[in-house]
Amino acid sequence: MAAQGMFQSQNLSQMQVLAPQLQQSLKILQVPLLELRELIHEEMAANPTLEEETPETTPDERDAAEDEKFQEEFEQLARLDEEWREYMAQTGSYSSRSEEDEERRQHMFDSVANQETLQQHLFEQLKGTDLDENGRKIAELIIGNIDDNGFLQSPPAEMAANTGIAQEDFQRVLELIQTFHPAGVGALDLRECLLVQLKRRGKEGSIEWQIIDKHLDALGKRRFPDIARKLGITVQAVQNAANSIALLDPKPGQIFAAAPNNYVLPDVNVERVDGEYLITLNSEQIPHLRISNTYKDIMSQESARGEVKDYIREKIRSGKFLIKSIHQRQDTILKIAQQIVLRQREFLDKGSAYLRPLTMVQIADAVGVHETTVSRAISGKYISTPQGVFEMRYFFTPGYQTADGEAMSNTSVKEAILELIKGESAQNPLSDKEVVAILEQRGIPIARRTVAKYRTELNILPSNLRKTY
Repeated sequence: MAAQGMFQSQNLSQMQVLAPQLQQSLKILQVPLLELRELIHEEMAANPTLEEETPETTPDERDAAEDEKFQEEFEQLARLDEEWREYMAQTGSYSSRSEEDEERRQHMFDSVANQETLQQHLFEQLKGTDLDENGRKIAELIIGNIDDNGFLQSPPAEMAANTGIAQEDFQRVLELIQTFHPAGVGALDLRECLLVQLKRRGKEGSIEWQIIDKHLDALGKRRFPDIARKLGITVQAVQNAANSIALLDPKPGQIFAAAPNNYVLPDVNVERVDGEYLITLNSEQIPHLRISNTYKDIMSQESARGEVKDYIREKIRSGKFLIKSIHQRQDTILKIAQQIVLRQREFLDKGSAYLRPLTMVQIADAVGVHETTVSRAISGKYISTPQGVFEMRYFFTPGYQTADGEAMSNTSVKEAILELIKGESAQNPLSDKEVVAILEQRGIPIARRTVAKYRTELNILPSNLRKTY
């Protein structure tokens, strides 16, 4: 029992010593290319022994014994990964994102050019009105109560009761704001929002106006025959009106929502050359580091004080580990990419309908690493292929066994469903049951609830809501 306690104590001590290196190794493996570049620049600023190689300099020859020692140390870190995470979680002393991480991310966010908000846009238009001081205060209250979709969160009666201002004054200013851009802003609900837009187009009293005013719920459920009967018009007239209503904006404020940053920098490039696929890493985006000869010379000087040598020795050791970790990261990503290309050749040749089922366990076995290493290595990484740029996780998907014994990925099944619905009759759209029957004829066994699930994930409405008249 004492021996067991001693072993646990030694193991815990070892984990505590290795924890900073472990964190750094896992972080280097996991971060996307742009974040890695930023992380390396931070390390260079903190470690004076690191310098970037230039075309005039050549890296020192790697010592085989050092490489082997690093590999053993890296594997030891990987083995201790789960134990370390469990221990730190139990002690409550581990945070997945440090204060430095937060500061770096905030700096990145602060560097992005500010985009005009809906409220700022409305205030700019308010400057061009002839409202008096009291009217401007009411307008500011109203604009402050408009959400990002452009809807008024509190009705004028409620705002009037809370402020003691006459409701008529609130209503008068609100009607002014509803003339602002974007059309439909300042409405209380969807119905009013759409009616405001129709009013701006001079379509008061039109079929569209009547449908929105009295039959909005039926419109949402596409009960066109019911609406036609109640309005005394043809179903085709309702269909035409619905097509016109579909051009209105149900969330006018969303045009001022912050646009997502869709720019990605692929870690891997795959090109077709002479019928074969060439795989290259985007390594030019990563600074190539080496240990500065200046500090190596200081270490060799006998006059250097002991504490100076100790400091430099620690920085050199830390720098070497950083360089080796970067090499390890690149090597792991390259090997995974090679396996993806090997196993997804049909996808690269013909497109997403030919994506094969693939699991991380399969790749881990082929590369010779743990499954969690594969998961970290592909996290947030992108690969550029002749079929487009994809997140590396895109290639990992379970699948189905067809009647012919062929493996088919979930993504391919979704593509098949999408193609079926694209080719359906608008007047008689395919039901989920009919889609199941067609897929089964093609040798793809699938449950009806699975078709419904995939259809929802593809943002495709049920058949009764896809029907046109």
